[in-house]
Amino acid sequence: MEKLFKFKENNTDIRTEFVAGITTFLTMVYIIVVNPAILSAAGIPFDQVFMATVISAVVGTVFMALGANYPIAIAPGMGMNAYFASVAASQDVSYQIVLGTVFLAGIIFVILSFTKLRETLIEAIPPSLKFGITSGIGLFIAFLGLKMSGIVVPNEVNMVAFGDLHQPLTLLTLAGLFITLILMAWNVKGALFIGMLVTGIIGFFTGQLDFNGVASMPPAPVFFDIDIGGVFANGLYTVIFAFLLVTIFDTTGTMIGVAEQAGFMKDGKLPRAKSALLADATATTVGSVFGTSPSSAYVESASGVAAGGRTGLTSIVVAVLFAISIFFTPIISAISDLPAITAPVLIIVGCFMMEGLARIDWTTFDEAFPAFAIILMMPLTSSIATGISVGFITYPLLKLVSGKGKDVHWILYVFGIIFLLQMIFFPAH
Repeated sequence: MEKLFKFKENNTDIRTEFVAGITTFLTMVYIIVVNPAILSAAGIPFDQVFMATVISAVVGTVFMALGANYPIAIAPGMGMNAYFASVAASQDVSYQIVLGTVFLAGIIFVILSFTKLRETLIEAIPPSLKFGITSGIGLFIAFLGLKMSGIVVPNEVNMVAFGDLHQPLTLLTLAGLFITLILMAWNVKGALFIGMLVTGIIGFFTGQLDFNGVASMPPAPVFFDIDIGGVFANGLYTVIFAFLLVTIFDTTGTMIGVAEQAGFMKDGKLPRAKSALLADATATTVGSVFGTSPSSAYVESASGVAAGGRTGLTSIVVAVLFAISIFFTPIISAISDLPAITAPVLIIVGCFMMEGLARIDWTTFDEAFPAFAIILMMPLTSSIATGISVGFITYPLLKLVSGKGKDVHWILYVFGIIFLLQMIFFPAH
């Protein structure tokens, strides 16, 4: 095991990796309930999406563990599932045809992963944008935690406002948050996981965590329920491009963010990048043939990194728990239905991801503003990809008008133009 995962080299041990894996799993397990709920609105049977979600998560995460030895989990991405549902509705096509676009995007994605393009992209992104992406993702997931727990609520005047502290869910979240913060301040090993456990116990005794049984038999998976011919018949090329673009940048951004937090980035480069990037491309392709939207590296992996996860064993634990989860859907549904258990972790991990802000050169405007734009746009648009797009558009533009255009890698100009055109003509909602 030491030979495979290199615990000593990564300054970790088996127990820490197990706790990190459980922590990551608990913060992202909501996807196996939420993803089927969103995609069933597009017509895909709930059970089919449920099994496809688990299969793509297991395949991608095991690939990440064994191929790249990173504690980064992969599963169908939030945002892309909503886009999938909107394509099915707005284009008035069957879900089989939309799955066809995901499959084709996945195949192109796999081919691109064998090229130098994505590695070049990671190396071409300047440090200020990398730190901006990490911090933006931190704010994004903290805001997610605040929203799902009712600490922050929609407001007609200001768009968001402080929630109602009389709500049981909000009170439980705050209790869980303070318990976890105290454990963190005391430097308790596995503080995030213990915090979730204690919050769950309180939730159970206050009647908010309700179990309808423990175990159940999993539904049978459905294979190749897709219509590739319909993609060409309906000319859905922009949809393929949108899935491809969003998946590339969602995953690349998330990987940079989590890798930066874990200390994996070396001189702006991500070691074993090709294997890591191939993992989500494979998961997207496999997921599409079973019936789900594109997969992505998960920002919630940062919670496992915060709990001490540094190797692929963390990812293996996540994958095994996903595989086992198909037999324990009643318990998982109950945990997923109570955001107070995972929201405190997302809020605290958001804080950890702010560290890179100190390394941005705020005195140089053409470095500072693109990073600021990324940090601002990610939580406010609920889209990692939109934040990255804005950064990629503003950075080369400001460098160009500042007379520093030659300092910018040519690939940033290319993607800056692509993103500008995409935001004008093919906005992903």
